[in-house]
Amino acid sequence: MALRPCSYRGGEYPIAYEVLNPSLEPTILFLHGWGSNKELMRQAFGKLLPRFRHLYIDLPGFGKSPNDRFLSTADYAGIVRAFLQELQIAPSVIAGHSFGGKVATLLDSDCLVLLSSAGVLVPKPLSVRFKIALYKALKPLGFAKLRDRFASSDVQGMNPGMYETFKATVNEEFEGNFTHIHGKALLFWGEEDTATPLWTGERIADLIPNAKLYPMQGDHYFFLDPVNAKAIADIIKKECEGESGSVDG
Repeated sequence: MALRPCSYRGGEYPIAYEVLNPSLEPTILFLHGWGSNKELMRQAFGKLLPRFRHLYIDLPGFGKSPNDRFLSTADYAGIVRAFLQELQIAPSVIAGHSFGGKVATLLDSDCLVLLSSAGVLVPKPLSVRFKIALYKALKPLGFAKLRDRFASSDVQGMNPGMYETFKATVNEEFEGNFTHIHGKALLFWGEEDTATPLWTGERIADLIPNAKLYPMQGDHYFFLDPVNAKAIADIIKKECEGESGSVDG
């Protein structure tokens, strides 16, 4: 693992990353989901796709990439783009899981791989809506310090900047971004996913002009199943090898 500073809009963001098969030229970039890190993506795909150089990064605020600033999804994409320019790498394939799928979508690669991507708003369960309403009612009364007791497990222990980032990104309207994808898009989805249900994958597939959807057995982390991971890798090899890289934005 290496740590490299990346400059973006006057700020500096140390990015932890790892490169596998460094002598190869075609590169696949892996972007993890919210609350995760590069190790999870490497666990799934590190021994697959041997004809690609693999680039795994910790997005700011996760893993070993620190961050205490508010960032939008567009900011995350801008930081990743600046980081790729620092490394002088133009990935031919960009794969993103969940929140990482939203970031990957904004990078406009020639071959986009979405793994149970976020981006379509899913109605919150009644219990969650009740907790949010209760916290908002108690906050003016001095109960703001109880945030972690009411907040989603996705933000437990996070600093204020990352908490605000979560609130903004989880509730943003993002569907229009999928209609602007110019290249090939491969969508892989867990059939039992409850975080980003299969119907959201079907919706995204309808929005992307050149998309193929592959439902697979499993939940939000279906790609950690070695059988699914190999199937995903085989499809990427078939559909994406030979694509030219682009990280222009």
